[in-house]
Amino acid sequence: MTHPVLVLGATGRHGNTGGHLVRRLVEEGHAVRALARSHSTRTEELAEWGAEIVIGDLHDRRSLIPALADVDLAFFTYPIAAGAVPAAANYAAAVREVGRSLRTVVMSMGPAHPENPSALGRAQWLCEEVLQWAGLDLTILRIPALFHQNLLVLHAESIRHDGTFRNSFGNGEIAWISGGDAAELALTALLHPERFDGPIAYPPGSEQFSHSEVADLLTDLLGARIRFESVSREQWHDELRAQSLARPDGPVNAAMAQHISAVGEAVARNGAATPADASALGALIGRSPQPLRGFLEEHLEAFRPANRRRADTG
Repeated sequence: MTHPVLVLGATGRHGNTGGHLVRRLVEEGHAVRALARSHSTRTEELAEWGAEIVIGDLHDRRSLIPALADVDLAFFTYPIAAGAVPAAANYAAAVREVGRSLRTVVMSMGPAHPENPSALGRAQWLCEEVLQWAGLDLTILRIPALFHQNLLVLHAESIRHDGTFRNSFGNGEIAWISGGDAAELALTALLHPERFDGPIAYPPGSEQFSHSEVADLLTDLLGARIRFESVSREQWHDELRAQSLARPDGPVNAAMAQHISAVGEAVARNGAATPADASALGALIGRSPQPLRGFLEEHLEAFRPANRRRADTG
């Protein structure tokens, strides 16, 4: 393919689906153009992989026009943060302005619904409505699973500090997926859209675990007791909000705190909406999905309790 595939969200941190997608597109022999708000070590890495870096912002429609030049395929994702609806409106207006009949793959979320208790879930649904009202050619991936990376972003600090992590998801099993496998779904949607039924798809997660079972996995891998505590939505929201205030430049923000705590409460009350299906996911992405245990093994040092580190090195 001579025309570049435009990847929006290539420098995102939560799940890093955009970064994974850039690398895989390059490996498949496609020209890639990655949109970023500024140059950074992340854009340097993307450029080393072979991507063309363009500077722009989804909140500045004018900056998107040159990014869309000669583009036939695009990947649209927005951070777990406020602002998805105006970003979608800017993108849709820019696509219409350049006048190309490009196809866009949208990385959505399971909670994208007009009545979801998460404000970000409702905003993501409206974002996708805007893109559809604009008449864009879309494949929307609403993945009803938690990313493995959630454990790093939301829980690694408390596990390191006191061997405990807390959230509002309760004790029921839920579906999980790695950010890399989510990126593989996006790759499939870009290159093989016929594998999906309709413009809105709900590809499954790879495995089901409760958070207590995740704690047991970590206990086995770390050789130190890790405990999970089920707490109320309000308590977890307050903990995440405090984390966002303590580290304003960190991955957790106020909108994410409301979103994930509300989603957790809904799952605890109603159960997971869609079961995991490793075979179906593997058929879509063309390989076996990454198991949660394998992800934890790769990132084990991020979870290792501080006292265990001292014991191991002393």
